[in-house]
Amino acid sequence: MAIMRIITRLILRKSSQSPPPRWLSTAMEKSTEAPQEKSRNTIFYRVVGASSKSCVVDVLNKWVEGGKTVKKGDIINLSTYFRSRKKFRAALQLYEWMDSSNLQFSNADEAVRIDLLGRAEGVASAEKYFDGLQEKTDKTYGALLSCYCRERVLDKALETFEKMNEMNYTSTLNYNNVLSLYYNLEQHEKVLSQFQTMQEKNIAADTYTYNMLINSYAALKNLEAVEGVVEKMESSNVKPDLFTYGNVANLFFNSGLHEKANTFLELMEKMESEGKTGKEACHTRLRLYSMMNDVAGVNRAWEALKSVGPGPSNTSYLFMLLALSKLGNQDGLEKILKEWEEGCTLYDYRLPNVLLEYYLSRDMLEEATSLYKRLKERGSEPNLSTLSFFITICLQNSEIDLALEYLEKGLEKGKSRDSKWFPRTETIEAFISYFEEKGDTERGGKFIESMKKHSRLQSDSLLSYIKATEEGSS
Repeated sequence: MAIMRIITRLILRKSSQSPPPRWLSTAMEKSTEAPQEKSRNTIFYRVVGASSKSCVVDVLNKWVEGGKTVKKGDIINLSTYFRSRKKFRAALQLYEWMDSSNLQFSNADEAVRIDLLGRAEGVASAEKYFDGLQEKTDKTYGALLSCYCRERVLDKALETFEKMNEMNYTSTLNYNNVLSLYYNLEQHEKVLSQFQTMQEKNIAADTYTYNMLINSYAALKNLEAVEGVVEKMESSNVKPDLFTYGNVANLFFNSGLHEKANTFLELMEKMESEGKTGKEACHTRLRLYSMMNDVAGVNRAWEALKSVGPGPSNTSYLFMLLALSKLGNQDGLEKILKEWEEGCTLYDYRLPNVLLEYYLSRDMLEEATSLYKRLKERGSEPNLSTLSFFITICLQNSEIDLALEYLEKGLEKGKSRDSKWFPRTETIEAFISYFEEKGDTERGGKFIESMKKHSRLQSDSLLSYIKATEEGSS
């Protein structure tokens, strides 16, 4: 189903990313939430609340010019806030201002700055700053290594890593960065050999290390070894987390070993009963239980999800709708969508798209049309997938002018977002079938002109139709 493309981010991706940067700052480790400010008359509020056109440095300077002080803790809080939201350039400006203002600059601060330079300006900027440091420590070396690994610069990463080992700057985190680099370069055998080196040097492996090892064995299609890694974790007193169990369940399910997958899903549920619940873990359970046709499992996962934090997000509702669609539960779909619509603050067309596709895939045109009319009345901007469904409904209801209007709207939207998939092949074929069946050469011509204008002439069906049209008119 087309809507399942929404969930293209496999659970495997989480452990293939760089390990958490523990060396950056204790504030970042403890929380990625914005610090709670009691008063709006604080430097935190002034910086975060400034307009997007305002430079962080200008706001800080204006604060100081007003006779107020900026403490290092203020910079750390603001940096934590910006980094958690991937606003790396703003965070970098904070550290540049702190340096120019002669606030105390520690080795950890230098490491953070290297990381931010790498993210905001590229590896070359991070290297230049590192080379200019009078004292290079395990933290600054680790930050540079992390930059190389994140950007997949293999030769420099290995050269830096070797130098760090010579200086006895070895740590679990540094090894994890190299493991991540090898994994992302699909050098899975190197992940295994590097792990072996860790064992020989008595460098402790953590949950991230083992998760990387699991994914590497999975990439090598050695599922027996995957199970062995989980057993080794438990024997090494490294407790598997929700991601570990969800990842392994996903691997076994995709290999057709549903009973083993279910075993790890049950382990996830056991952890949740102990109070260790996470949204991503619940999403995994929703998806896998629905694909196993386990209605009770889906319902348990949904109840667990509703207990996490402030309640289900738009993404959580999306996972539930997709699960119910997979189960063929129409009543549940309609009920959950209504529940979400009544409480949502931001309308997300991905969610009604699930129900639209459910109706259309079952030729439930009356229900699809009713939902389509309700969505039209909202007046908000539908996404490309919604427009694609709208076109299908209009064509089936012989509303060709409206279908062409939605086509043009989607082509314009797709152009601005460089979305080459719109319209889908099946949509193009549906237009052509309509024009041929109705003998509507006038609107067929409009369709061709729209597709030509937006350089969407890759479809064989469309090219054949254009050729036939030209031959018929000659």
